[in-house]
Amino acid sequence: MGWSRHGPGGRRGYHHGNLREALVRAALDLIGDKGPGGFTFADAARLAGVSPAAPYRHFRDREQLLCDVARRGFEQFAEELERAWEGGAPDAFAAYERLGHAYLSFARKEPAYYSAMFEAGISLDQDPALRQAADAAFSVLREASEQLCLQLPRDARPPALMMALHVWSLAHGISTLFARADGGRRKLPMSAEDLLESAMLIYLRGLGLRASAKPRRK
Repeated sequence: MGWSRHGPGGRRGYHHGNLREALVRAALDLIGDKGPGGFTFADAARLAGVSPAAPYRHFRDREQLLCDVARRGFEQFAEELERAWEGGAPDAFAAYERLGHAYLSFARKEPAYYSAMFEAGISLDQDPALRQAADAAFSVLREASEQLCLQLPRDARPPALMMALHVWSLAHGISTLFARADGGRRKLPMSAEDLLESAMLIYLRGLGLRASAKPRRK
């Protein structure tokens, strides 16, 4: 039992396996081909090799299917950010740079998930599990910002949340414009990694942070 990319005639074959998984994978392929708004619920069913009525066993509608895809994307995203951050080892500054690289890498490796997460127009509040997964991913960046802020004198520390939002905006903008592996990527006369590194360096130095700085007492 299971799901295969190509069944008879080049179509997906679904053979008494996990229908939910088959639909999610079909949705990911459709997002990759047409974008999150370019397919119907029936298209996902057809690509999974099931009847148009079959998806309703697991999903209320197309939006709920997209919501599940986005949740899975955020969960994977959070795991990759956690691995990159690695608790701030060997120092928070270097680990912070790794977070930026992980952000770009995810956008490049998982353009369909990335699109479902950020471009499908899904409200995080419509599903508690989606909200939790998205918050978990952002919390990695916020924790990293809090650790970096400890390197500054108490009266010179920016709000960690504001710092996390600034860096998130930088990483997301560069990922969306220059790092993704689909038709939305713009040309760049340098690598996306170099662009992000330089932007983050300018931003962090503007706050007074240096790679050699040591954490201060709270």
